[in-house]
Amino acid sequence: MSTMKFCRECNNILYPKEDRDRRTLFFACRNCEHQEVSDNNCVYRNEVHHTAGERTQVLQDVTSDPTLPRTKTVRCNVCGHGEAVFFQAMARGEEGMTLFFVCCSPDCGNRWRE
Repeated sequence: MSTMKFCRECNNILYPKEDRDRRTLFFACRNCEHQEVSDNNCVYRNEVHHTAGERTQVLQDVTSDPTLPRTKTVRCNVCGHGEAVFFQAMARGEEGMTLFFVCCSPDCGNRWRE
């Protein structure tokens, strides 16, 4: 994991820079001329960890999103409710976009795709 680096001369933040000719990454101070070669090519890494409950909650909340389109032309195969929110997203392991539906019944929340 990369951390913030500080200048040894003036204690200001060192910013990542690249030397395209030598194909190296180094950190440089914007206040003085101090530079040091990076020991790692990773400048920033953002790791997002989700639990199964967080992913499910996001899909259940889409029924209250006023910006998503709704349809009354489909019926939920679990509760029979006649209204659903729909959106397109990438399905795991598949190429292209998939149309997802979420039942708008407050007691159901069933999800399916077509």
